[in-house]
Amino acid sequence: QVQLVETGGGLVQAGGSLRLSCTASGRTVSDYAMAWFRQAPGKEREFVAAIRWSGGNTHYADSVKGRFTISRDNAKNAVYLQMNSLKSEDTAVYYCAADPDLWVVTTTPDYWGQGTQVTVSS
Repeated sequence: QVQLVETGGGLVQAGGSLRLSCTASGRTVSDYAMAWFRQAPGKEREFVAAIRWSGGNTHYADSVKGRFTISRDNAKNAVYLQMNSLKSEDTAVYYCAADPDLWVVTTTPDYWGQGTQVTVSS
């Protein structure tokens, strides 16, 4: 089992920045790829970004490329999502996710956090 806890959400003006954190615990977390998803009101949950835990390979949705950066700190079992140049359409609940496979984590990961709300005001 892997437990995931997200923090760092909040209210920010358009054009601003926010950094989300996800702390992982459980067995062998260093073997897991990590990802961020988001779900806006009335919309389906969508993939945002992913990172291989040990290799650092990253993958982004086209809608956030160049604005968002996913990173990790293995010593802290943490993954981060730096969000810059935020837009009103980035408003959503952001979820952290984990899976042993880097590509599966972008679609149907095994583990999910509870989510943190990000609201971008225009």
